[in-house]
Amino acid sequence: MIKKILIVVVLFSGALFANDDVKPFNVSPKYFLTYDKNTTCLVRHLKVYKEPKWVAKIEVRNGKTVYFSSPKSMFEFYFRPGKWFDVGVKSERDFSKIVVTNYNNMKPINAETAYYVYGSHITSPAGDDLVALESKDEAEKFSKKYHGQRVLKFDEVSDALIRLLNGRI
Repeated sequence: MIKKILIVVVLFSGALFANDDVKPFNVSPKYFLTYDKNTTCLVRHLKVYKEPKWVAKIEVRNGKTVYFSSPKSMFEFYFRPGKWFDVGVKSERDFSKIVVTNYNNMKPINAETAYYVYGSHITSPAGDDLVALESKDEAEKFSKKYHGQRVLKFDEVSDALIRLLNGRI
C-alpha cells in the first residue's frame, strides 16, 4: 500500500512540475522590432529606420525575419508571399509572429490584434497606407482627428484593399 501511495505521489509531482513554460496570468507578451540602418523593406526596398512609426515585420517559422516600411507593405507580402519565393513562405501558416509599430507611441504591437485606420490624411513612405494602432478606441480617435474612412481589424484587411491602396484596381 505504501508503494502505491509513493508511486502516485511521484507521478503526480512529476506531472505537476513537468511544464517548464508555465506563465503567470495576465502577462502580455513582449514584441520587438530590431533593425539597423541597413535593414531594408522586402517589398519597397526602402531603409526602414528612416520612418520608425511605420515599421512592421513578419517572423517566419523557417527562422527568417522580414521587415517592411509600412503595414501596407507587410499586408502585400502577407497576401502574396509566393511573389518573394526566396523567403520560403508558401502560406500564412508559415508565419510565426507578425508585428507592427503603434503609430502614436512607436511601440511594437501584435499585428493580428491591432486596429488599422484606412483613408486618413496621413501617408507612409509607401504612399496611401493603413495606420496601425493598438486599441479600437485609439484607432477611432485617430480616425476622427485625421479624417480616416474606416477602422479595420487585421482579418478585415483584404488583398483587394491593399491593391486599391497601391492603385492596382
